[in-house]
Amino acid sequence: MKEEGRIKSVAIIGAGAAGAITAAAFQAENYFDKIRVFERRETPGGTWIYDPDPKPDLPITPGSLPPDVDPRLEIPSSLPRITAPNQQERYAQTPIYDSLTTNVPDIAMCFSDQRFAYGLFVPHHIPRQYIENYFSAHKLDDFLVLNTTVEDLSKISSSSPKSGERWKLTLRKYDCFRHADVWWEEEFDVVILANGHYSVPFIPEVKGLKEYSEKYPGRVMHSKYYRSPLPYTSQKVLVIGNSASGHDVTTELVSSVHHPVYQSRRSKSRWDDVDPPFGIAWKSVISKYLPDGRIVFEDGTCLDNIDKIIYCTGYKASFPFWNEKANGRPMWDYEANKIIKGYWHTFFQDFENLAIVGLPRVLTFRSFEYQAIALARLYSGRNAASLPSVEVMKRWETETEENHKTENRKFHDVEWETGETKEWLQRFFAIAGLGTLTGEGRIPPVLDKDLVWAIEHLRKYPEPGKGDLIMMTRKASSSCDIRIREEDVDDWEIVEHVQNL
Repeated sequence: MKEEGRIKSVAIIGAGAAGAITAAAFQAENYFDKIRVFERRETPGGTWIYDPDPKPDLPITPGSLPPDVDPRLEIPSSLPRITAPNQQERYAQTPIYDSLTTNVPDIAMCFSDQRFAYGLFVPHHIPRQYIENYFSAHKLDDFLVLNTTVEDLSKISSSSPKSGERWKLTLRKYDCFRHADVWWEEEFDVVILANGHYSVPFIPEVKGLKEYSEKYPGRVMHSKYYRSPLPYTSQKVLVIGNSASGHDVTTELVSSVHHPVYQSRRSKSRWDDVDPPFGIAWKSVISKYLPDGRIVFEDGTCLDNIDKIIYCTGYKASFPFWNEKANGRPMWDYEANKIIKGYWHTFFQDFENLAIVGLPRVLTFRSFEYQAIALARLYSGRNAASLPSVEVMKRWETETEENHKTENRKFHDVEWETGETKEWLQRFFAIAGLGTLTGEGRIPPVLDKDLVWAIEHLRKYPEPGKGDLIMMTRKASSSCDIRIREEDVDDWEIVEHVQNL
């Protein structure tokens, strides 16, 4: 790459797992003059930061999307500037509840060069500590700019046509000593979005729900604000949804609420048996809420006198800093639930110096590593393979959207069973290639047999945090030892101790 067009500065938005590995990958290239990681919280950790007190629930706005509930802040007319502290809700708190553990074996979740402190499925404070320690272990602390929110990201024209586009970031940092917001601007050659997508809760629109929540304030909430079953002791509770959080919340509430816990399900989850577990009653999808407090379901059944309704219905990606006017288009298509003009869930068709890490639903931390290394190699100009033409990128986006609609899948879901994950990771592997002879640049990790076995035999593991465990090892394997329930024993044998995976 010619020095005139050399990429010298990189801004990473977010200091969660995606931001940590991206910073490590770019640092390893020993190429960039300036790397900054902007994090709006007081510490790295991203969605794994635990907020024990989630504060009062926000007003229920069924069907509302992030552009409405998480709008841009008004930028001061001139910068730098010091202003009164922002009072607008920014959805900075996380959805971590007290008993949460990871639900992916650590061999498939951790970065390749460092493991969790202990255990296959660990409590939530371990990933948070892991991410924080990762910054220190890799000497990335100097890159961190904490308590700082990116409030505007705008494309700017470079003074030299050969230099390509650059990006201007408008930043706001809360000064706790002066109790004020400090605003300023910085420019970068490349921006990596690593800001996550579990911040803005979503509650679907249901007939009568808005009026119901207004008539019975505090009765309807989102699982983002759930922390413990204790506040719901002896209450009659309805949980909406049966994905991971819906399953966890429903199961945990059995210990304290008035039985049964009602759970509204659209479809069966991987945890469900033929019949509901003890203390749980399954209900169909809600069709409407009535003014007298009655809840009517699609199968014609009803519930009365419910004390609490907890919606476990997920989140919507939010990019309030994205300047649509300056950048020529929105970032996210909320109808299709996907990034606009993306490629390979990472790159952009119309912005060469912009990328995103951590978007698809796939191997969590480990998949972030492949993305980060490929991007670092690409922007240092040492990539082993180039990105395809814009026409090929457009075709990939169109075909992926059509295929996923046919298969009733979300656009950014990447499946393991069909080989899609391996194909997806292989592309990053090809782009990155090797590092330099003198050691610059990380090398993408391999999908070794132990990691692949752990993913493909996930059901051999106990449900995280539950069940009596015995130490066992898979026959004909000396290195892939895990814990399973005794009743799951088939081609397993007891061993004296369990090695680390």
